[in-house]
Formats: sequence, C-alpha cells, structure tokens
Amino acid sequence: MPRKRAMPDADELLERLRWLTAQARERAELQRSQVELAIALQRGMLPRDLPTDPRFHLAVQYAPACYGLNVGGDWYDAFTLPDGRIGLTIGDVQGHNIEAAAFMGQVRAGLRALASVTSEPGELLTRTNDLLLSLGSDLFATCTFVRLDPSTGVLESARAGHIPFVWATADGRSGIAEDDGGPPLGIEKGMEYRVARFRLSTGGVFILLTDGVVEGPHLSVDEGLDHVVRLAGGAAVAGLDAESLAAAVIKGAELVGHEDDAAVLVVGHEGPDLQP
Repeated sequence: MPRKRAMPDADELLERLRWLTAQARERAELQRSQVELAIALQRGMLPRDLPTDPRFHLAVQYAPACYGLNVGGDWYDAFTLPDGRIGLTIGDVQGHNIEAAAFMGQVRAGLRALASVTSEPGELLTRTNDLLLSLGSDLFATCTFVRLDPSTGVLESARAGHIPFVWATADGRSGIAEDDGGPPLGIEKGMEYRVARFRLSTGGVFILLTDGVVEGPHLSVDEGLDHVVRLAGGAAVAGLDAESLAAAVIKGAELVGHEDDAAVLVVGHEGPDLQP
C-alpha cells in the first residue's frame, strides 16, 4: 500500500511563502529599474530645444511605450546645420528593451556627428549605416533624414526603411511623399540612399512620424497614413498651428491599438516665401 507523503507543517508553508514573495519582489524591482533606466535613456537622448526660424515652426509629440519591459527605441531630432540649414530626423530601432533604447542613442548621436561632416541626406545615411555596422550590434534602425533650407522652403529627404512623411498645402492638396527609400540602417554595408526634393510653401506642413502612430492591431499602415493625410490637409486649409496639428496626430495614434512608441515631428511654413 503506497505511503502518504507527509504534508508540510504551517511554519514550513509560511517560510516557503516568504521566500516566494521575496523572489517576486526582487524580480519586480529589477523590472521596474530596467524600465526606468530605458525611459531615462530615451528622454535623455531627445532634444530639449528645437531650432527656431521666423518662417518655420517646429512642433513635436512623443508618447513612449511603458508596458512591462516594452520600452522601444523611437526618436526624433532637429538641429541647425553648420551652413544654417535645419536637419530633421526621426526613426525607430528594432526591439523594445534597454538595448533598443541605448542603440537609439548611438544612432542619434552618430547622425548628429556625421551631419557636421556632410548634411547631404543620402550620403549621411550611408555613412551612418556603415558606422553602426562597425559597432557590431545585432540591432537595426529605420530612419528618415530631412535637410530643410529656410530661405527657400526646399527640403531634401532620404529614407532608410522608414515610413514616408505626410505633406499638405494651404490650397487643399495633401498626400504621402513619393520617394524611393533604401534598407534600414545597420543591416548591410555600402548601402546607397536616394534623395528626394520637395518644396514647402507658405501655409504648408509636413509631418514626420514613426509607425507606432499609424500602424497596429486595429489599423493598417495605409489606413493610418490616410488618417494623418486627412488631418494634415484640414489643418493646412484651416491655418492650424504646428503644435495643434502634432497633438491631433498623436491623439489619432490611440486608434491603432498599439503598445509601441509614437513620435511626431511637424514643420509648418508660416511664410513668407523669400526665394522662387
């Protein structure tokens, strides 16, 4: 006849419970610390101030994902180039952890440093791609870099696997930029990125964003981009300021049902046009 296993007494059960509780607290504290560190890395790498120009108005909105360890690596940046033009960039690092947040910092810092050597968008992305590969990371990033000339409203853009930007004009036209993007940064050495040129006229806007704004379980990327196009078109016609448009776009990100970062960078041309 099989012998019955002796049941642990109450003191032993309590001791086991204390041990399990202590282990759970340690894991929760470690997770909380990792999330706080990743968020601090994200926020520390984002610019505190944006370039100013009497003809152009820049506005940003950023909503980091904070679900458990689901901390991503989206970023935006805007800075004045040595020749007086404005560099604008937005991107998204693969992954949702501390490594992604740290890699995001490397991409952003690399772009800024190399932009002081060459601000030509295609060449800049090529050099940044080769720099990231030299670091030996397994991560990669999508990115758009735009060079804006405030004196003419001309902007030059190159994309590395990132979603295109949205534009709108004061006369009611709006759409998605039609340009040829290259592969993400950090995948293969020696990649080339084609440059597209646009012009932003008085009353016009263009919107750089990450896929967390327009793509998720409840919305396809095409549907999300169409929504932003409609917002941009209505804002340009109504003369809505850049801050209000950026807030409306990030608010629309709630429609996608995602747990991803969401970043929006809006540039509005308040005029006047100075050069043909």
